[in-house]
Amino acid sequence: MIARLFSTLFLAIGLIACVNADSANDPTNKTYEVSSPDGVIKVALSDEGGELRYSVSRDGLEVIQSSLLGLRFSKQHGFDAQMSIVDSQLSSADSTWEQPWGENRQVRDHHNLLRLVVRRAKPEQSMNFYVKAFDDGIGFRYEVPKQAGFESVEITEEITEFNMDQDARAWWIPARKWNRYEYLYNTTSVDEMEMAHTPVTMKLTNGTHVSLHEAALVNYSGMSIEHRRGPNLVANLAPRADGGLVKLETPFVTPWRTIQIAKDAPGLVNSNLILNLNEPSKMDDISWFKPGKYIGIWWQQHIKDRTWGNDGIHAATTEATIEMMDFAAEHDFDGVLVEGWNTGWDGDWYNNGDVFSFTETYDDFDIEKVSAHGRKVGVRLIGHHETSGNVTNYENQIDDAFKLYEENDVAIVKTGYVADAGKLKYIDESGVTRFEYHDGQENVKHHLRVVEKAAKHKIAINAHEPVKDTGLRRTYPNWVSREGARGQEFNAWGVPPNGPNHVSHLVYTRMLSGPMDYTAGAFDLRPSERPPITEAMGRHDKRSRIEHTLAKELSLYVTIYSPIQMVMDLPENYRARPDAFQFIKDVPADWDKSIALSGEIGEYLVIARKDRNSDDWYVAAHTNEHARKVDFPVNFLQEGDKYLAQIYRDGDNADFESKPYDIVIEEKVVTSDQTLTFDLGRSGGVAIRFTKQSAASN
Repeated sequence: MIARLFSTLFLAIGLIACVNADSANDPTNKTYEVSSPDGVIKVALSDEGGELRYSVSRDGLEVIQSSLLGLRFSKQHGFDAQMSIVDSQLSSADSTWEQPWGENRQVRDHHNLLRLVVRRAKPEQSMNFYVKAFDDGIGFRYEVPKQAGFESVEITEEITEFNMDQDARAWWIPARKWNRYEYLYNTTSVDEMEMAHTPVTMKLTNGTHVSLHEAALVNYSGMSIEHRRGPNLVANLAPRADGGLVKLETPFVTPWRTIQIAKDAPGLVNSNLILNLNEPSKMDDISWFKPGKYIGIWWQQHIKDRTWGNDGIHAATTEATIEMMDFAAEHDFDGVLVEGWNTGWDGDWYNNGDVFSFTETYDDFDIEKVSAHGRKVGVRLIGHHETSGNVTNYENQIDDAFKLYEENDVAIVKTGYVADAGKLKYIDESGVTRFEYHDGQENVKHHLRVVEKAAKHKIAINAHEPVKDTGLRRTYPNWVSREGARGQEFNAWGVPPNGPNHVSHLVYTRMLSGPMDYTAGAFDLRPSERPPITEAMGRHDKRSRIEHTLAKELSLYVTIYSPIQMVMDLPENYRARPDAFQFIKDVPADWDKSIALSGEIGEYLVIARKDRNSDDWYVAAHTNEHARKVDFPVNFLQEGDKYLAQIYRDGDNADFESKPYDIVIEEKVVTSDQTLTFDLGRSGGVAIRFTKQSAASN
């Protein structure tokens, strides 16, 4: 009892909002602090000069310099001047919750929370401001209660600043460009940044690693990070087609603005901050969703073996799908994705959004026959809804579309929104056509409508060309994966391929936000060198290639997380390499625990994951264009037990340009006290399965 009393007293002291001694008697100049549970991260807030400001440090080192906070509106005075903190409340929480699927079964939510009541003097109006401090970073958000003159608002500016070390190194992709989130990553100083999508990841000159993003993006516009001058980074919200940025009724809360903070790059990967800032699940039952692997009628269209529509050699036929289902069943895969089964793909489908049907099949595709065969062999059809950016056309059909899929045992749907940024087509209640951004408020609301409707039919959603991930998979666990970055298909198109360092960027940037359907598993690393099926189909130029070694492609099943992992290549390419294919057959898509062991942004990653349904562990590593040696202890294995390590590694001459297929597959027995070392070729990798054998002898 006494120990608990002292512990509670110590916690209370650590939580106290510290009022600056020099300003204790000045109500217009107060400073409050909240720290992470371990005391390493500190957030200070003040109302000096009538402005709400904050700063952040880690272990005494500056992370965020003094930065402005606030909101501005079209019809009301903003929360931007004459501000004073009039009340505060501190609390602490420490709980553990379970993910129904994910990188970690158990997630600890341990944070300190500071709530401030902030008031504008003239006219008198107030808002609440919340800061949650975790050991892996902070989140903060605004809350505007209902009050006189604030029944509804139109936000014209969110003046949230993130003033950073301008000499820090930053990894980012441009925002508001035509290709949405699908760009290769830039590496510059903060001072050289342009407007960027989040997550934006940085390494400060003091060595601290930081990632800026947001959590729980609901009924709000997505935030990009705009660089203005020097250290000044500001929130920039995606605009609405009908003016303003965000239109809301009060009361409302904004998404959490998140700052993940770690001493090194693996610390960012090991963070659960984004998930912890989302609400618990709104779904009573998600047991019908099963993580797993799938193949598909997809890659053959990208490499010009087949076409989506009937204006060529149509890929999505009944016979081809049944053949693919048999291959999936033979290798214990869960599903077969079929693209191009529904009418609307003929001609310029990129601009065909007005004519897509989501219930009418092509004459050579019998959905009932395909689904019946799937039931027979234990493989489900994975649905596909490409909208080509016409959101209203999709919403007008969505109830019938999901009903058709439910009747045919489709439990996962890949949605698509191929359209240039700012060109998503909406038709309002007056019949007026408007065009919205992929991360604009209207599209944020649309995605949630899709997820909620899908749940009623026991369907999970894998969105491509999506709104970015902000951890809503916790609240809506049928939102299982998405794209939102350059995926494997870019390697088939004759444009510059993703390059050797792309996935080493993804794991420290895009992947910090949540699962990605990258579509790994290429076994033919030079698809453009294959002869075309017919001369009429043609071929892409020789830049159509995967700039990885074969071992690196295997590693992606562990390093890039998704609860639905695609086995993306053609069956004949897997039949040609059954030894390497075995790893893809063995690796699970659902994990009990994940630990990033080492790495550097844009360079390499080593990560370990434990299977949720067995005692097996998996480790994978990959590198960028530089060959490197990686070593890591295997002390995550159960002490006292022996494990058989099944190793798929680069051969001695492996190189993504000259010897991409040089792979060595070997086995060795290991125990938890060992350290393993591997030489990775240029753009190479290693993938390992550890299977418990027996208790080690003394």
